[in-house]
Amino acid sequence: MATKILYFTVNGRPEQAEFPVDCPAHDVKDLFRSAAEAGPHDILKLYNPKGNIINISPGLEPNSPGCCYKLEVVAADCNSEPLGAELAGALGFDLSSMEKRLQGLEKKLLIEAGETPAVVYEMKKQVESFQEKLESVEHLSWLGLFKDLSEGTHKPSPFYHKRTLHKTRKECEHVREKFLQMSSLEVSEEVRQYLKTPTFDNWQWEDAEIMVLLQVMYTDLDFIAAFNIEPEVLQQFLFEVYRRYNNIPFHNFKHCFCVTQMMYGLIWLTDLKSKMDSVDLLIMLTSAVCHDLDHTGYNNAYQINARTELALRYNDISPLENHHCAVAFEILEKTESNIFRNLSMDQYKRIREGIIKCILATDMTRHNEILNKFKSILPAFDFTNKDHRDVLMMVLIKVSDISNEARPMEVAEPWLDCLLQEFYNQSDKEKLEGLPITPFMDRDKVTKPSSQTGFIRFVLLPLFIELANLFPCLEQHIIDPVRKALDYYTEMEKALEREKQIRAQSENAAKSKEATSQVEGHWPSVQSVSRPGGRRENRPTGPLCSSLVADVNTSLVQWHSKREDRQDNGGPGPDLASRVCVAADLLLPAHQYELPNSTEDKARGGSQSRHLLVQTLNVQKN
Repeated sequence: MATKILYFTVNGRPEQAEFPVDCPAHDVKDLFRSAAEAGPHDILKLYNPKGNIINISPGLEPNSPGCCYKLEVVAADCNSEPLGAELAGALGFDLSSMEKRLQGLEKKLLIEAGETPAVVYEMKKQVESFQEKLESVEHLSWLGLFKDLSEGTHKPSPFYHKRTLHKTRKECEHVREKFLQMSSLEVSEEVRQYLKTPTFDNWQWEDAEIMVLLQVMYTDLDFIAAFNIEPEVLQQFLFEVYRRYNNIPFHNFKHCFCVTQMMYGLIWLTDLKSKMDSVDLLIMLTSAVCHDLDHTGYNNAYQINARTELALRYNDISPLENHHCAVAFEILEKTESNIFRNLSMDQYKRIREGIIKCILATDMTRHNEILNKFKSILPAFDFTNKDHRDVLMMVLIKVSDISNEARPMEVAEPWLDCLLQEFYNQSDKEKLEGLPITPFMDRDKVTKPSSQTGFIRFVLLPLFIELANLFPCLEQHIIDPVRKALDYYTEMEKALEREKQIRAQSENAAKSKEATSQVEGHWPSVQSVSRPGGRRENRPTGPLCSSLVADVNTSLVQWHSKREDRQDNGGPGPDLASRVCVAADLLLPAHQYELPNSTEDKARGGSQSRHLLVQTLNVQKN
């Protein structure tokens, strides 16, 4: 059986793992969990030599000892005891006293024997052999102590089109159970700092882990203490949010997390904690969490054109955004998930007003309105002015909502694939239902680069630049990456255009060659023949020549049979003349054949067409 060998380090300690290439994903994770001596609910992440998080799966690329992966426990239960202590306690042993006694016996043996006895070496060898079996034999992997018998974890694939729109009860309960098991974990400082940067890679985190990270955001911004939010209420709120995001390609729970994580990063990067009060920060973070709740994958244009229930309910005014707000407060109306339940009435009213204002600002039809308002107040921006802060909060959630291109390309590009999938799904539905087709969603007209170059140039950059005018520190964090993305998609667009031109030229050349080969099979060839007096003359031959001459000959017979009845006694009629002209053009080029100059023909008033006819008959006769 083919196997893979992976080399990695755990806390600086070199390790290696060997497993079959077809090993199930959960067994591979168990293997790494065992190597890290991690608990069953601890969160492990594997880093490649470049420092990027990669997925722990059977698809990991084999490496060498000089190019090791790095395995880390990024979230662990600090209150739990090590596995050995847990087992020893369950069996009634005092592990620490046993360890001290063993060390004493080892020292006594060394003193008395002067060297390590062979029996000790043999015992160590047997222990190492047993350890190797435990770590490498699949069905003995740590005696199944960490075996996860639930269904396989969800792969970080960006495509959801084969799943049902709404999450199933089983799916939700599975994620909820994992989240609650992880909710008490202590996330490492390294991950906490990484969470504050725009470079964070969401694709390597499962839904339950994402909920843990959202919990960290509320904790690190001091919301738990400042607003007296009970941990179990926050956990229930986050679970309800997760449950109400649908299985669609783009506007899903992972998008919710990305927008929230970008908002969280912007709060730290711009030091908003020192410029705005905690209520405003709570409004912005919670708005980001809730901003696309129950999105079905079809935008406002579709809702209005299709006259959906949402469009009718909200009178065609931001149907989706109004619905997202309504679902958010539906969750917050439940006591068990109301994270604002310990606030005063005035605080709650302010938060509700702020969340509604922020979520409604994500309607892209209001983009220019909000951007122009922000530009107008920017020269004299005042953080103590509530109106100014409100506009800034709307701009921040807009930036967060469309910030994927500010992330590394390996994170951003899969999101674009997701977005285009959702767009194409909508345009297909519009075509089927006979509705106006949204131009930038038509799969027959839109390509990946064409969808981005204009959007980045005319929407993203103008908005990001204005925000950076207020916070210059954002230049390197969000504007430089967006400019690089614009260059990347511009080059891709040029490459596609060149490829399109080359393909068109190839197709034209192929068509031309095919047409030429078809004509060559019928076109008259030229044959040199002898004439009286030793003169040689070229004559057309071939299937086309014979066909044309036969056609003219038949017409001539018809003309001769009726010529005695014709009063003008002139040349052939217009129909025959035109046919003769065609025959003459194809068969009798002027440079090859002389037109006859018969006096008799001239006396009859024969036209040029009749001269061509006579020449054609001469060719046929000879």
